[in-house]
Amino acid sequence: MAVSFSVSISAVSLVVLPAIIASYFLAYANFPGKWFLLSLVNTMQAIPTVVIGLLLYMLLSRSGPLGDWEMLFTQRAMIVGQILICFPVLVSMMHGALQSTDKRALETSVTLGVSRFRTLMTLIWESRFPLMAAVVAGFSRIVTEVGCSMMVGGNIMGLTRNIPTAIAMESHKGAFAQGVALGIVLLVLALVLNFLLSSMRGKGVLRT
Repeated sequence: MAVSFSVSISAVSLVVLPAIIASYFLAYANFPGKWFLLSLVNTMQAIPTVVIGLLLYMLLSRSGPLGDWEMLFTQRAMIVGQILICFPVLVSMMHGALQSTDKRALETSVTLGVSRFRTLMTLIWESRFPLMAAVVAGFSRIVTEVGCSMMVGGNIMGLTRNIPTAIAMESHKGAFAQGVALGIVLLVLALVLNFLLSSMRGKGVLRT
């Protein structure tokens, strides 16, 4: 369980800021190829995690171009894989959140000559709940994925074995009771995260 949390939290923490910046430019900047990038981001969400794991494995293996980095079968490789999985999910959801923000906030910032950084901070504050929901969705996506973690992590006990790869291993061994128990842990985690967000919204802490 510790591996699942440490790897997934690290991946989300590293990808949140780049995702917000990318979402902001995709939402409000006009440049050639913008719609192609949006389509690419949406398409990347549909790529199976095992395919991402395979590509990373080819890059990080000893015969691969990044083999000298010695990252294969480490938590660092798992973090990189989960970043690649999480990034398009966050960008897509955050892009929608920023676009749905009250346009008066943006117009006021432009009228007052506010810098882009302060404008971004204003938009983040105005859409804070949907942005946090995007982070939770991204975390849920990667903390439950098994394909990439198995490929680049190797399911090494005490090092790279997380809850999803442990479930797969226990199922292959025929230990279905243990697999179901671990699955319940993931389900409870998802329920707790959604309960916390719903409670905060109900109290007005995250009201937009």
